[in-house]
Amino acid sequence: MTDVHTTLNTAADARVDVAIIGGGAAGLSAAVTLARSLRSVVVIDAGEPRNAPAEGVHNLLGREGIAPGDLIAQGRAEAEAYGARMLSGSVAHVRRDGDDIVLELEDGDELRARRILLATGLRDELPDVAGITDLWGTHVLHCPYCHGWEVRGQRIGVLGTTPMAMHQVLLFRQLSEHITLFTHTMPELTSDDWDTLAALNVEVVSGRVGELRSENGELRSAVVDDGHEFAIDALTVAPRMIANSDLYEQLGGELSENPMGVFIETDFAGKTPIEGVWAAGNVRDVGAVVAASAMQGLMAGGAINGELATEEARAAVAARAARTA
Repeated sequence: MTDVHTTLNTAADARVDVAIIGGGAAGLSAAVTLARSLRSVVVIDAGEPRNAPAEGVHNLLGREGIAPGDLIAQGRAEAEAYGARMLSGSVAHVRRDGDDIVLELEDGDELRARRILLATGLRDELPDVAGITDLWGTHVLHCPYCHGWEVRGQRIGVLGTTPMAMHQVLLFRQLSEHITLFTHTMPELTSDDWDTLAALNVEVVSGRVGELRSENGELRSAVVDDGHEFAIDALTVAPRMIANSDLYEQLGGELSENPMGVFIETDFAGKTPIEGVWAAGNVRDVGAVVAASAMQGLMAGGAINGELATEEARAAVAARAARTA
């Protein structure tokens, strides 16, 4: 990403209409929307996308299978073409100063914004299983719509950590006849669960999985605590998804929680309860795929522009009234 730290030394450059923290699908979509409305926009991004390990982005119409890095590069170029500025780095601290929100960058520079959009994504808390991190995003998966086609027909394990494991069994069973449910730490199966598993010919392995074994980057097996080893080609898990919310909390924001994880609650367009602060993408919707995140960025960008336009119109009315008084 283009580094523009050196351009933040003048007052004009150091105050913008909107500062967007996070340069993924949500942040860049918002940047395009706002820049096309002639808003001054800076996107601040640390270059650590959640989907970096994935080979491709799926279910994104017109861009099916595009590499995540290529999608981001194209999005940046589109935003910059309309006048948005890209800033490489991260925000260390944020505070309110009058009507502005002041962002202190990691190198000490400051940027003032009338509005901020948090598009900071989330982090995945994976189960404590040896070898799972090295395979995350390639052979250890969580979403049948993001990765299911790529493992169709293979031997797929489902790691049971929550009641959602049964839902994953149903979705991945659509993609393969070779499904194994490892009960791991999930709640006890009900009689209805057992009937479903039997009807679908799903193998059930009781006990915790202690290790995943791989060879040359390929998943080979799951080993349970009693030492038994089960051959699988892919493993689906339900990670705990935690919004990257430090900046929101610095401004006094409180987080919400659902069975999938922790997130920033917003209205339909992405406005948070904190004045001037908006959110889009996985930071507000832990289940959002790339297409949904991009849509949320567009909606938030449009709503922010509308709010600023209304504010400016009211100021113009007040100024006119003052002149004619």
